[in-house]
Amino acid sequence: MKIDLTDTTSSKINKALVQGRRAIGTPAVGMVLTLVIVTDEENAYDALKAANEASREHPSRTLVVIKRVSRSPRDRAKARLDAEVRVGTAAGTGETVILRLYGEVIDHAQSVVLPLLLPDAPVVVWWAANAPLDPAHDPLGALAQRRVTDTYAAEHPVDELRARAEAYTPGDTDLSWTRITPWRSMLAAALDQVECEVTSVEVEGEEFNPSVELLGMWLADRLRVPVKRSVSSGPGLTGVKMETSCGPIKLDRADGSLASLSIEGQPDRAVALKRRDTSELIAEELRRLDPDDTYAATLKFGVDRLGEGPESEAAPPAAEADEPAAATKPAKKSASSSAPAPSSASKKAASK
Repeated sequence: MKIDLTDTTSSKINKALVQGRRAIGTPAVGMVLTLVIVTDEENAYDALKAANEASREHPSRTLVVIKRVSRSPRDRAKARLDAEVRVGTAAGTGETVILRLYGEVIDHAQSVVLPLLLPDAPVVVWWAANAPLDPAHDPLGALAQRRVTDTYAAEHPVDELRARAEAYTPGDTDLSWTRITPWRSMLAAALDQVECEVTSVEVEGEEFNPSVELLGMWLADRLRVPVKRSVSSGPGLTGVKMETSCGPIKLDRADGSLASLSIEGQPDRAVALKRRDTSELIAEELRRLDPDDTYAATLKFGVDRLGEGPESEAAPPAAEADEPAAATKPAKKSASSSAPAPSSASKKAASK
């Protein structure tokens, strides 16, 4: 069921939601959170599609905020709010409200969104495009417990990572970080199979993909070894090579779907490592609403410090960091958390 409202208010939108629920015979609200999507017209369809698919796992009220560009000074001075309310099969397993803001109301989007939030339910804000450099201090971001951005959509991803590190606030996260969860799990599992010391790492991927930098920063932060960043034709991440005292460990994914894991002294094996859709990434982020300390540590390591050795400023001595220098394994990914849990040989080193 769809209800179109022109030049409306938040109060009328709430009444339309109640009317829609009654019309389809489900007057009770059975949603677990409010997902606010901030986007433009160009990206609105894809973002809403991803949110609807993720709602199968996380029933939510989805508020899509679209700030329309006014073409004339007269239009910019006139405030107007149009809305499209969707309930039932038209909104996945939750409710959807598409808000189109015109004129002066664009600068006060939070005043439109606030009355539409589910009471006593967590709020997640996702910028599908044009994310602010400091999400926590954005008027909409200030309403949320979790703030999701995507540096892959930025024009200069590496600069965006630097800005994210400077402005990081607990609750911030990035879909570029979410994309490397399977890689972190696989690499941690590979190191759990050997008793070797990692001496250097090379991470390979397409040029303007911040997930490559984030994976390199995570490995450098956890292993305290130099990490080299190499460029390939993609798609996305294509390989990781770790030099160890027992021989190289390689994880190669040339086609974006199936990867090959090579460990010295063991037969090569094929592992599923496909590139995931945006809906899967959003669904993963909605599974946890607490701060991701591993992401914070990785981000603050600094993209400019990739390639530095353990004796450099990038990796403080073990005595200062309260971590044994001989620990060489990254933390193993927990199935219930996006922050890795320590591997058996490096629990003390990987703990935060």
